[in-house]
Amino acid sequence: MNIFRLTPIAFSVICLLPAYTHAAVGLPDFQLDPALLQPLPPRKPVTPPPARTSPAPAETPPPAPKPASAPAAPLARPKATPLAAPAETPAATPLPAAAPLPASRGQAPHPAAPIPLMRKPATKEPENRAALPQPVTPPGGQPPVFITADRIEGHKENTVEAFGNAYLRQDGESIRGDYLRYEKPTHDVFAKGKVRVEKSGDILTGPRLRLNLKTHIGAMKTPNYRLTSGAARGNAHRLLFQGKNKYRMNHANYTTCPVGDNDWYLQMKELDIDRTTQIGTAHQASVWFKGMPILYTPWMTFPLNKQRKSGFLAPTFGTTASSGTELVLPYYWNIAPNADATITPRLLTKRGLQLGVEFRYLKKNYHGVVHVVDLPNDRVAGKDRYAITIQHAQNFGHGWDGSLDLNQVSDDAYYRDLSTQVVATSTTYLPRQGTLHYNSGAFNFSALAQRYQTLQDPQHPISPPYDRLPQLTVRDAWRNIHGLDLAYNGEFVDFSHPTLVNGKRFSLYPTATLPLSTSYAYLKPKVGLHYTRYSLDRSTTRLPDATVTAPTFSLDSGLIFERDTTLFHKAYVQTLEPRLYYVYIPYRNQDRIPLFDTGVADLNFSSIFTENQFSGGDRINDANQATLALTSRLLDPHSGQERLRFMLGQRYYFKDQQVTLTPGTPPRTNRSSDILAGVTGTVAPALTTSTLLQYDPNQRQTVQFNAGARYNPEAGKLLNLSYRYTVNSLRQVDISGQWPLFGRWHGVGRWNYSILDQKVLEALAGVEYDGGCWVARFVVHGLATGADTMNKAFFVQLELNGFSKVGIDPLEILKQNISGYTRINE
Repeated sequence: MNIFRLTPIAFSVICLLPAYTHAAVGLPDFQLDPALLQPLPPRKPVTPPPARTSPAPAETPPPAPKPASAPAAPLARPKATPLAAPAETPAATPLPAAAPLPASRGQAPHPAAPIPLMRKPATKEPENRAALPQPVTPPGGQPPVFITADRIEGHKENTVEAFGNAYLRQDGESIRGDYLRYEKPTHDVFAKGKVRVEKSGDILTGPRLRLNLKTHIGAMKTPNYRLTSGAARGNAHRLLFQGKNKYRMNHANYTTCPVGDNDWYLQMKELDIDRTTQIGTAHQASVWFKGMPILYTPWMTFPLNKQRKSGFLAPTFGTTASSGTELVLPYYWNIAPNADATITPRLLTKRGLQLGVEFRYLKKNYHGVVHVVDLPNDRVAGKDRYAITIQHAQNFGHGWDGSLDLNQVSDDAYYRDLSTQVVATSTTYLPRQGTLHYNSGAFNFSALAQRYQTLQDPQHPISPPYDRLPQLTVRDAWRNIHGLDLAYNGEFVDFSHPTLVNGKRFSLYPTATLPLSTSYAYLKPKVGLHYTRYSLDRSTTRLPDATVTAPTFSLDSGLIFERDTTLFHKAYVQTLEPRLYYVYIPYRNQDRIPLFDTGVADLNFSSIFTENQFSGGDRINDANQATLALTSRLLDPHSGQERLRFMLGQRYYFKDQQVTLTPGTPPRTNRSSDILAGVTGTVAPALTTSTLLQYDPNQRQTVQFNAGARYNPEAGKLLNLSYRYTVNSLRQVDISGQWPLFGRWHGVGRWNYSILDQKVLEALAGVEYDGGCWVARFVVHGLATGADTMNKAFFVQLELNGFSKVGIDPLEILKQNISGYTRINE
């Protein structure tokens, strides 16, 4: 037998290539760096030193699982001690039969007559294995193999043994152990003693390993594993390698909890891991939480990362007075990377079985969702109930795009009876509309067809809005035409209503602006012409057709001043920006023109700088007025970012109002409007505010006052406070937030109270607990839906990080009610 031996504590890199014998020295099939080959004279045998070992870091695995047939028993959870395996756990299946190891191999004694073949030069061991000589890739497509150890022995041309700190690497995968044997003809590897396999990003450890490097078939005894991409870990009685990226584990468990924390784990008879599809499949599995089983399933699949996969979602339970106990078991179908569907059976003990299907799709140029819910023969209502939503948006190219938004329910009370979202119970209008847009630079065209389904409350009937079948809008602009900016807006709408006046409206508004500006001032005179023509349906009104033509003139001007200043020992750049906006529009009688879509616009810092005080196209106000406003900003001197803004503005009238919304509306006779004042920005670190005041100096009263503040020093710490006031109609306080309470407990809540009505409009209260690898949420939500009624909902959810959720999900309600809410386990 030809044997070669490295000198004590020698270091070698061996590249295993196809048969190519170095006959001159009788080497087996290896390729070595010639610089490492130094002939030595015969010498006496030297007893090799004991092999070095590197102790593996202590790791607390999840508790060893019981067989699926064994009854579940509560397990104690020491803080940092592995849970003992149950006594009835079956013995691990032995590894596949292998050729017996000769005593000289297993114990690595020194041979009687060694043949000194080569000696490592007296150089420092390389710190980076990648710096070692790179082998030539052998023919046949098999990647090269690298082996290092304290001592390596080659036997004939077929076998290599490595002793002490043995390390094998091939194609990005590696095997470590105290002892390692590689059979070149069969590509089999045997390892024992603190074996560690790093494969496809996973780390597997155990006492013994057998693996074929070509077929990736093999076995490992009592392994611990860690799936690095998903932070999952576990152990098993036996692991079978079933291909390049596939494992099967017998009597295994799975958790995403950190080492030393086994709050939850999945225990199963068999666990299949497929790293190609990133899917785990469990057979006869039970979910354990805090030592107690909470869920059992004969079969389940779960994702190993955040990618979508098909399978049943966590069931939800609930109860309501009108529908009884309900059970929801959704199934998620990952149809394709760009399409999926959720099929949701919902059993209502008082009403029957409801089925919902939601289909989503996404392409490069379009996306959409179709949602259909059907409850045949509702036993409470005595009729079929359904809801349909179709939403689609598409880019047709060349500047064209369009969308559809179609909604319909079977009856007015559908959302009140069957909605799973409390907010939806107050829905009154369901749009059915389609749009088509074209955009080419400054030119824009849009077409809209719009109708509504109005959901009536018998106690509070409402008037449905006008249908627009169709509405056509066109806009265009030309910049710097001999110094002028030219533009026009055109619109055609066909209004229809079941009980009110029907008619068609055409409007056109061309304008010309002369922009003049410097670095510290600007002046923008503008002229335009409003033209509107009505063609009314004679079967719905006796009003004649009408035409309104009104010329307009406006002058917008302003100055900008800056200075350096200091506030609260911080440097800022302060601006002072006065603005004057003048408008003149002659009076045109519009008393005999119907109102299709028009109302009085709210007075705010946006509308105060517009020509028309009416929203919509049915009224054009007469005007001879000027708006004077003053804005001051505090800017960061380094970034230019705005930190704080102060605003003050008022409109002054030089004539009485003549055009009103309806003939019976009293005209305005005051010479000035209400005063507007506002402050917005960051007033302190992590504290932002937004305040708007509308004050009537003639009546000496506040017309409207809105104030809000947010304190958000870090994620998970949030407080919102707002106060809304409108004279004689609104006075509300709204408080919401999330905040750590103590330990790992976090509180969430909202309180929206009407001072005028002396009742709570909406309220939410709950707690969240961050268990490190799991989160529990308990939330109660209420929404006032009538004078004396409030819909309430209770949410209880257990989220197992990286695995699944059990219970009713409150996250959507939390985001809707707490502006700025963030998950505590993000």
